[in-house]
Amino acid sequence: MAKLNFGGTEENVVTREEFPLSKAQEVLKDEVVAVIGYGVQGPGQALNQKDNGINVIVGQRKGTKTWDKAISDGFVPGETLFEIEEALQRGTVICYLLSDAAQIALWPTVKKHLTPGKALYFSHGFGITFNEQTGIVPPADVDVFLVAPKGSGTSLRRMFLQGRGLNSSYAIFQDATGKAFERVISLGIAVGSGYLFETNFKKEVYSDLTGERGTLMGCIQGIFAAQYDVLRSKGHSPSEAFNETVEELTQSLMPLVAENGMDWMYANCSTTAQRGALDWWKKFRDATKPVFEELYESVATGKESQRSIDSNSQPDYREKLDAELKELRESELWQAGKTVRSLRPENQVVEA
Repeated sequence: MAKLNFGGTEENVVTREEFPLSKAQEVLKDEVVAVIGYGVQGPGQALNQKDNGINVIVGQRKGTKTWDKAISDGFVPGETLFEIEEALQRGTVICYLLSDAAQIALWPTVKKHLTPGKALYFSHGFGITFNEQTGIVPPADVDVFLVAPKGSGTSLRRMFLQGRGLNSSYAIFQDATGKAFERVISLGIAVGSGYLFETNFKKEVYSDLTGERGTLMGCIQGIFAAQYDVLRSKGHSPSEAFNETVEELTQSLMPLVAENGMDWMYANCSTTAQRGALDWWKKFRDATKPVFEELYESVATGKESQRSIDSNSQPDYREKLDAELKELRESELWQAGKTVRSLRPENQVVEA
C-alpha cells in the first residue's frame, strides 16, 4: 500500500504497480466469484473478471432479459450462468450487485448461503450502513467488504477494453478470515480498477448519494436546465443554447479538466472566458453550498435512503421511472441535444 499526497492530505492507495493482476489471480485462484445481478454494475464487473482469468459465474433469474444478455455476453447456462440460488451455493465470494431495493428483497436467500469463510462483496455501502432500514446484517463468520468503481458499469467495461482503468474505493466492514484485505484488493484489480483508495462503508454511501444527487447527476441537470431556459427566454435558438450549455462543456472543456485540472483548462481558454469564470465561480459556490449542506444532511439522517427504499420497492416503480425519464428525454433541451449529437462528425455517414 502506498501513501500519496492529495492536496496536502496523505491517503492510503493501492495501485496496479504494487498489486499487479498476477498477484490478484494468485489470491483468487481457488475462489468462485458469483456475481448476483446482471443489470447496472454486473455485466462490466463480471466480464472484466472473466477476461482477467478469474473463475466468475453469474446468478440471474432464468427467462429474463438479463439472463439472455448474460448468454449473449458469453456466459453459458449450467457452466458459468445459473439461477440465483445455485450461484449463491457455488460461490465463495458473493458479489451482491442487485439494486438496493432488490438486495433487501433477496437478503433472506443470500444470508442462508453465507457459510463460514465466504465473502460478501458490495459495490455500495447502502445495505450495510442503513441496515436498520434494509435488514442486511451479515453473519459474523464471513468477510464483508466493498469495491465501488467511480462510474457506471458501462464506463468500467469500456475503459477496461481501452486498456484503461476506473478509479475505485475499497472498504472492509468485517474481516472474519484474516484475508479480507487481499481478497478485496484482488477483486478491485480484477474488476478493472485503475487504483483503489481507502474508505469505509458509511463514508462511501454518504459521498455516493451526495454525488449522485449533486454534481454527478441531479445538480448538473438542474444547472443545464436553468442556463438553457434563460438563453431560450432571451431569444437564443435551441441549437445555440444547447451548444453553449452542454455540448461545449462535455465535448471540449471537461476532457481538458480531466487531463490536467481546472486551472489548466482556464489557462487554455480565451482571456475573456478566463476572466468571467474567475469572477463568477465563487458566486455559484456560495449560491449552491446551502443546497449541498441540506442534501448531505438528508443523506446522513437516512431520509434519502428511506425515500429510495420506499420509492424503488413500489410495484409500479418502473412505470413511474419511465414517465420521469420520458419527461427528460422529450424536453426541448435534450431533443435539441439529440440533433446536435447526430451532427458530430463521428456520427455522420459519409459516402465514398
